[in-house]
Amino acid sequence: MDQSSRYADLSLAEDELIAGGRHVLCAYKMKPKAGCGYLQAAAHFAAESSTGTNVAVATTDDFTRGVDALVYHIDEATEEMRIAYPLDLFDRNIIDGRMMMVSFLTLTIGNNQGMGDIAHAKMYDFYMPPRAIQLFDGPARDISDLWRILGRPIRDGGYIAGTIIKPKLGLRPEPFAQAAYEFWLGGDFIKNDEPQGNQVFAPLKKTIPLVYDAMKRAMDATGMAKLFSMNISADDHHEMCARADFALEVFGPDADKLAFLVDGFVGGPGMVTTARRQYPGQYLHYHRAGHGMITSPSAKRGYTAYVLAKMARLQGVSGIHVGAMGYGKMEGGKDDRAVAYIIERDSYTGPAYHQEWYGMKPTTPIVSGGMNALRLSGFFENLGHGNVIGTAGGGCYGHIDGAAAGAISLRQACECWQAGADPLLWAREHREFARAFESFPEDADMLYPGWRTALA
Repeated sequence: MDQSSRYADLSLAEDELIAGGRHVLCAYKMKPKAGCGYLQAAAHFAAESSTGTNVAVATTDDFTRGVDALVYHIDEATEEMRIAYPLDLFDRNIIDGRMMMVSFLTLTIGNNQGMGDIAHAKMYDFYMPPRAIQLFDGPARDISDLWRILGRPIRDGGYIAGTIIKPKLGLRPEPFAQAAYEFWLGGDFIKNDEPQGNQVFAPLKKTIPLVYDAMKRAMDATGMAKLFSMNISADDHHEMCARADFALEVFGPDADKLAFLVDGFVGGPGMVTTARRQYPGQYLHYHRAGHGMITSPSAKRGYTAYVLAKMARLQGVSGIHVGAMGYGKMEGGKDDRAVAYIIERDSYTGPAYHQEWYGMKPTTPIVSGGMNALRLSGFFENLGHGNVIGTAGGGCYGHIDGAAAGAISLRQACECWQAGADPLLWAREHREFARAFESFPEDADMLYPGWRTALA
């Protein structure tokens, strides 16, 4: 059934839709299956995303037609499809009237992903009008709160040197805490890796007190504050809160130094929002484990990493992993810096839409995935600043002089870039950075071919 007469209006102007402030706009790359017309398939997609189905129904009235999602732009040659969703379509909380990410995803990435006339469709950007921005939580904490704890300026406080305890699984409580202590002698921030939780060989109620003891000893030894991001992810929100509550009790007077990590992609919006609302005093750390199944450029359905990051800020995430933008081991490229820019700036023009955040707190880019001191300079040059959290696992624990030296080498690499110095000359004056060349010789050979002679 051709529904384009109802669910498409190509005369609608995007700038007028934005000025009206009554629509959420979504941009997709969509390809119909062979034999299906582009506009017809696009209209079916919009119908399934809002008020329609595959047949005409007798229960439709004039009001219902007034909240139809409408295709307002198509370009078959570039597989471009844009849809305007009336704001009233989206579900609201009965307790406070606020919007929910579950509803946004249900409509915009719902049944339409499995329709028989669609070969693939992937959202690559969306626009939220001012009223929608007001109706999402946004972050309660941001990187400025961490800079304050670390005794730094709350504007441009710089790189936070972090790590992930390695190996990611297999350590008992005592060696886990010892690994944390050794890193904290040189670094700032430790996060649980995404699988770490309450394994039988490392019970949470034994591990967390030992980690806090390691933090206190490291703070005594260095005279500097330290930060720990604890994984509270769980299927059951009561379990998640039980983990969080236990950790807050253990950390006691240092609870401000405790962040909560949630596996937001596999756990879903409900877990993220529960953590945001139950613990607004804590930094909320979003780990993206599993996201590549739909955000990868090779995936033709779902949404992009840019869309995922934008949704995370709306939900109230303090920090989210953004990959290494081609400078680490994970998939990605230099242009992925847009993923960082949309969450850290108050105004940014993305691949399809310009978005104003109207003062919503920023979400911190968290950089991880095969990073070490030798790779950081190029990363910072591409991003244009160093106001990120870095979590280098192998880059710290693989340093020839140990985790503390690895952490110091990361900070020295950032300082080298900030000073605009030649890395090989810088290495002569900074031992930990110099030893990173010996620690990661394959990277050194690739990035600094003459290093062996220069540092001899």
